[in-house]
Amino acid sequence: MEKKIAVYICSGCGIGDALDIEQLSKVATDDGGVPICKIHPNLCSKEGVELIKKDISGEEVNTVVIAACSHRVMYDAFSFENCILDRVNLREQVVWSHKPGDEDTQMMAEDYLRMGLAKVGNMELPEPYKPEEEISRDILVVGGGATGLTSALEAAKAGCSVVLVEKESELGGYQKNVKKIITFPYKEVQDNNIQGLIQEVTQNDKITVYTGANIEKTEGGPGIFQVFIKQNGSTAEHRIGAIVLAAGWKPYEPEKLDDRFGFGASPNVVTNVMFEEINNKGSINRPSDGRDVKNVAFLQCAGQRDPEHLPYCSSICCITALKQALEVKAQDPDANVFMVYREVRTPGQAEELYRMAQEAGVIFIRCQSPEVKVSGSQVNVEAEDELLGESVLLEDLDLVVLATGMVPVTAFGQDITEEGIEENEGEEEKKEGEEEEVPLDLIRRSNILNLEYRQGPELPALRYDFPDSNFICFPYESRRTGIYVAGCVRRPMGIATAQEDAAGAVMKAIQCIELTSKGAAVHPRAGDTSFPEFAMQRCTQCKRCTVECPFGAINEDEKGNPMPERTRCRRCGICMGACPERIISFKNYSVAMIGEIIKAIEVPEEDEEKPRILVLACENDAFAALDMAGLHRMQYNAWVRVIPLRCLGSMNLVWIADSLSRGIDGIFLLGCQHGDDYQCHFIKGSELADIRLSKVSETLDRLALESERVRFEPISIVDYDRLPALLDEFAEQLDEVGPNPFKGW
Repeated sequence: MEKKIAVYICSGCGIGDALDIEQLSKVATDDGGVPICKIHPNLCSKEGVELIKKDISGEEVNTVVIAACSHRVMYDAFSFENCILDRVNLREQVVWSHKPGDEDTQMMAEDYLRMGLAKVGNMELPEPYKPEEEISRDILVVGGGATGLTSALEAAKAGCSVVLVEKESELGGYQKNVKKIITFPYKEVQDNNIQGLIQEVTQNDKITVYTGANIEKTEGGPGIFQVFIKQNGSTAEHRIGAIVLAAGWKPYEPEKLDDRFGFGASPNVVTNVMFEEINNKGSINRPSDGRDVKNVAFLQCAGQRDPEHLPYCSSICCITALKQALEVKAQDPDANVFMVYREVRTPGQAEELYRMAQEAGVIFIRCQSPEVKVSGSQVNVEAEDELLGESVLLEDLDLVVLATGMVPVTAFGQDITEEGIEENEGEEEKKEGEEEEVPLDLIRRSNILNLEYRQGPELPALRYDFPDSNFICFPYESRRTGIYVAGCVRRPMGIATAQEDAAGAVMKAIQCIELTSKGAAVHPRAGDTSFPEFAMQRCTQCKRCTVECPFGAINEDEKGNPMPERTRCRRCGICMGACPERIISFKNYSVAMIGEIIKAIEVPEEDEEKPRILVLACENDAFAALDMAGLHRMQYNAWVRVIPLRCLGSMNLVWIADSLSRGIDGIFLLGCQHGDDYQCHFIKGSELADIRLSKVSETLDRLALESERVRFEPISIVDYDRLPALLDEFAEQLDEVGPNPFKGW
């Protein structure tokens, strides 16, 4: 479209006091040739916003540059329909973090305005992607346990039609084997009402239930999932908008436990799951001969918090053991009940359950490594009581209950590669001189979703094999857009938490459908209506985009050509950064656009002794951290020029070469923490940028430049206090290296 650009400069919040606003406006009108440039003391006020809206309607302005505060604030005030918009951050990253009235501060502000004009000059209005097929608002729930049943009911209450698939012949999952439950507010042990929940689901007209069924195949993406459900030899097909995975858990196999736990040595040594099965039959009896139990010991952390078995805590075992101990006491108040524990974990109001067990006479013994000793029909437990400082022998036990942990069903299955067909035999050692490649997600063929994705048929098995994104900002998220994880398949939890989880995952699924119907992205770029476009005539079938997409948003045809599934896309731009031919772009974010922004930076001559540092900053954490530094009025080097990126993984190496060849002295990449404790909003973006940076040495050698000129640093929003020192240190390092020899070329 033909653009009519207007620039609006705010002089409030100290901007007018620190800068020469009239000189700044000349950058827009004289240098930029902008026909409209207005200054206002409070642009975010009602009067300021009306000024902009009046020009949009009356002057036919369709491209707006607002030079004021960060784009991370006042976004609701500065929202205009059918208008290209950019926000130039003069407040947090210029006047609040640099000396007022200083020449370098003024030069920084002018550069940022030029960069904003270059950006809008290369932007087009996004056109929301609308698939040819009609968007479905139905929700698929996989799993018919307490979490799945609750998910189905919550979705139905919200007005959605639901398809519920359970692989067993009956609904109820693990909970159907449980006689008693304890849940919020943890005041008493209650009868299990799973049958009532099942009845609610089966009688709800909005819920279609498949039992004894499995998902044969899942195609498409959010809004247009095509799901094939196999039951009794026939296949049903459903169009689905979003998926809630509530497939549940399995107990850790007690046969794998150390001999000291005594499992298998006596039928009277059972697991917590086996205890529930015994109790559900009517009463708590000794498995060996059916006699009532008089002496019972509960051993916690059986294989849990143990790197040789389960390295994590299953969170619910202590509460379950307390409930089971109370059930023994309810059956026989005179029974001797012992709980041998490492730590008792009863978070929140569940502490009430601990108090109830104490009052009922349950004896607690703190011991890190109890040992079960079986001699004929006799079962004893020897424990070193840490609080008494002496060894305790629990003799003639009728029942020993081992608290084995919870393992997500996603942990079971065959390890496969990203191609989805071969066994994963582990990572091969990297040969010397070989380029480092992005580590692939581990996928297991477990016949749960059977996704028709190039990246594999199931959700990635992440930390401890749970498919949850494992990111604090994204509860219920998985690495496959439109598929939300709830209950014990997400992390170990009790029934109360699982039912809360069910409601949360359904809410996410509904949000996903609503956003997809508008052609918009889901979290973290919720509402973004741009999407990647591929200039296929230049594609070399290198497969970098399909391999590096963290969300499985790109499939391939038989020739290796990328086939974007746009409703799966999260608009991170990682594919754009991956493409060596630069064939991928968004209407409002592209390799060319960032290149023009870099060119808009004025690079002083060498004799002016004013180096320039380009900072490519992840907009999710690093850019936010820079804003935080400004909010705290922390000063840093004024040679810096910051370009926010959707994700550092969208960085294309051509920007490094272009920047250095233009005379920019150094490039600082600020990305999120990656590795086991990753904090990258787009999962692998920061890691990919770091890997790409390892290949920059070839570019620097070709340009005869020092490797010190380019640096990567992981940063979190909470690390804002570190940033000024990091930037100043980099500036000092560049001062020692000397000016870029390409200045003035």
